[in-house]
Amino acid sequence: MGGKKFAVLHCAEDSEYVKKKYGGYFGVFVRMLGEEGETWDVYKVACGEFPDDDDEIKSFDGFVITGSCSDAHGNDVWIRKLLNLLNKLVSMKKKILGICFGHQILARSLGGRTGRAISGWDIGVTAIHFPSSTKLFSSVKVPASLSVIECHRDEVRELPPEAEVIAWSDKTGIEMFMYEDHIMGIQGHPEYNKDILSHLVDRLLQRNLIVESFADEIKANLDVQEPDREAWRKLCTNFLKGRLPL
Repeated sequence: MGGKKFAVLHCAEDSEYVKKKYGGYFGVFVRMLGEEGETWDVYKVACGEFPDDDDEIKSFDGFVITGSCSDAHGNDVWIRKLLNLLNKLVSMKKKILGICFGHQILARSLGGRTGRAISGWDIGVTAIHFPSSTKLFSSVKVPASLSVIECHRDEVRELPPEAEVIAWSDKTGIEMFMYEDHIMGIQGHPEYNKDILSHLVDRLLQRNLIVESFADEIKANLDVQEPDREAWRKLCTNFLKGRLPL
């Protein structure tokens, strides 16, 4: 008892494959971020499941917002409700980590602008570049870049003035951002492994969202590239749990 408590705001429906192999995306995130003595809960916000009241919200030390098949610039009922929740979390100064859609919806909730990526789909292992002045890592040398799995066709186009871009890639100008010391967005998927991405590529192909030649190219590149998963795990856990020198 007395350990920290976190919530995953789940913004998509799990595929049967991810449910069976990984315990759903909630299981994927807890496996990456969870530590002994902590409590992790999930709210399936895309299905209309939200915290009931302020007391419930206050019981959590931090929140993680997942990816989604929906557009962060959309106006579905659950997205509008999520924006209201995020405004409340921001006012409470809660730690919030946004991943992909979560990164985008956080930017929107703060007054930024999101939309379709100008360069189109970004799927695969992408190098993310950090400015030399960043202090994201404590007690280790800051790398010039880290590789992360990406799978998105939307992006943050503009951040509010108070937010700071802390990483970019060749295709995406706002790969990561910080707002004050309690909000961080990451466009990529540090929680993904190559098996999850390969399965997702198959789903996108089945839905005719990408063409077969592109799917084949993505999978071929996966054989020769590795994401820096352990470095991302440390970065995300240190941020969420207040262990970064911000």
